[in-house]
Amino acid sequence: MSLAISEWQPDDDSSTGLDMLAAVLHAAVHAGASVSFILPFSREDARAFWERDVMPRVLAGTRRVLVARLAARVVGTVQLDFATPPNQRHRAEILKLLVHPDARRQGVGRALMIAAEALARADNRTLLTLDTRTGDLAEPLYLSLGFVRVGVIPNYARAPHSPVLEATTIMYKQLAP
Repeated sequence: MSLAISEWQPDDDSSTGLDMLAAVLHAAVHAGASVSFILPFSREDARAFWERDVMPRVLAGTRRVLVARLAARVVGTVQLDFATPPNQRHRAEILKLLVHPDARRQGVGRALMIAAEALARADNRTLLTLDTRTGDLAEPLYLSLGFVRVGVIPNYARAPHSPVLEATTIMYKQLAP
């Protein structure tokens, strides 16, 4: 099976598409992904995130969402936030790189990040920023893609499965125009 990366367009999407995005988010959180949510976290919570938080921003043109599909199944997603102040129109923020636990270690995250960089370049963005849980599986991926570690903020966010506060690593990447 071949991996396909495309941009998500909610106005073209059926409820099935939202359900697949929600399933990836739900599975990732339950597998321990630190992406702003804590347990308990239902599929309805995941769907509400896509409908109430992401979709309005995509429709407003301030957020772009890429999805990775194996056959017809959504197995991963990443978001680019283009909502920056007037003096920062040269940058975008990477948000919520999610890979379904069943599809990990198959190049999905790398393919999504490469596509996100291309999307940022096409929008004349020359700087990407992101944060990731310190020591998370994604941290070495970002480093291998040329992101630079700026620093670590201790006690940044609660772990998804416990009340423990975890550190986050701040990273950036300069993009050639």
